[in-house]
Amino acid sequence: MEGQQKKSIDFAAMPQTAIKVVTSPAAFFRDMQKTGGFVEPLVFMVIMGVISGIIQAVLSILHLNVIGGIGAGISTLIFMPIALAVFGFIGAGIAFVIWKVMGSQESFETAYRCVAYTTALSPITTVLGVIPYLGSALGILLGTYYIVIASVEVHKIALKKAWTVFGIIAAVFILINISGQFAARKLSREAEQLQKQMEETATQMQENIEASQKAAEEAAKAAESMNEEMQKNQELQSEEMKKAADEMQKQLDEMKKRKTR
Repeated sequence: MEGQQKKSIDFAAMPQTAIKVVTSPAAFFRDMQKTGGFVEPLVFMVIMGVISGIIQAVLSILHLNVIGGIGAGISTLIFMPIALAVFGFIGAGIAFVIWKVMGSQESFETAYRCVAYTTALSPITTVLGVIPYLGSALGILLGTYYIVIASVEVHKIALKKAWTVFGIIAAVFILINISGQFAARKLSREAEQLQKQMEETATQMQENIEASQKAAEEAAKAAESMNEEMQKNQELQSEEMKKAADEMQKQLDEMKKRKTR
């Protein structure tokens, strides 16, 4: 029983854990258990992903992101927890190698726990992402600061050395992120222009179709009117020809009468 209690996940303590990571990172990483399994930090990351996903969904619905809308908000709500869970193992693997190269003696599990608990910053960086270009840069710098603290407190790496290595990595990520945002915003503007052009083309086509239908209706009316006019003319000509024939018949009859006399 006692062993099971130790292995159980304390969900109630996770909000306090997140607050301690954000407000007192040095104390948190100094006291952090270096072992204890992957489940609890993984669950912590997923919870942070859910919170970040909710924030991102609200921002998307309010069109405060590059890509907005209800569909984008719902997809983000599903994607964020999964992305953070996957990132935990990939990011921890990369960080583990970097820390090992820098002289750390800690295990992969310790590296994973360091990376996992830094995701307490995820809701903050999600909100910062609303600010074009600067927000993402601030988020990367903030994450770098916490990784540097973990490097010093957990992996016993010199502060200057940690800042040099992770500062360079952060600078590269900032450049990639800003260029990516430029490309995304340019693509978004081009998509909006293309949509506007398509709407204008569709409107023009609809107007042309309506004009063609109107012209066809007018042509049909004109043809019907001409047909009626031709029928009237034919009837008048027939009547006139009949009258002329009757008149000629009368004259013939008169001539016959005169001959018989």
